[in-house]
Amino acid sequence: HVQLVESGGGSVQAGGSLRLSCASSGNYVTDRCMGWFRQAPGKEREGVAAIDSVGTASYGDSVAGRVTISRDNGKNTLNLQIDNLKPEDTAMYYCAARPKTWAVCPALVAVYNYWGQGTQVTVSS
Repeated sequence: HVQLVESGGGSVQAGGSLRLSCASSGNYVTDRCMGWFRQAPGKEREGVAAIDSVGTASYGDSVAGRVTISRDNGKNTLNLQIDNLKPEDTAMYYCAARPKTWAVCPALVAVYNYWGQGTQVTVSS
C-alpha cells in the first residue's frame, strides 16, 4: 500500500506561482508512475502531468507550458510548479501513483490506483 500526502496549496492572485509537493511512503515498486490531477467544483477530475522514475514526463493540454512536474526519488517526493496561474486553475489538486506499465506515464485518471487527499488551489482575478 502507498500513502500520498499533498501540500503547498493556497490562495494566490492570477499571474502568480505555486509549488505543490507530494510525499509518498509505504510499499511500492521501484519503477512507478506518479502524477498530478485536479478537480474543480462541478467538473470531472482531469490529468495535469505525470512522470516516471527517470524523469520522462507528460502533460495535460489545459496546462501545457505553465507547469513543470518533477520528482526526487531519494526523498520520495513529487513536485508540481505552476506558473502564470489563472482563475480557471482553481481546483483541488491530487497526487496519484501506480506501477509503471507503459513507456510513458499517462496523465489519465482511470489508470491510477493510489491517491492522496488533495490540496486546494484558489486563484483570484
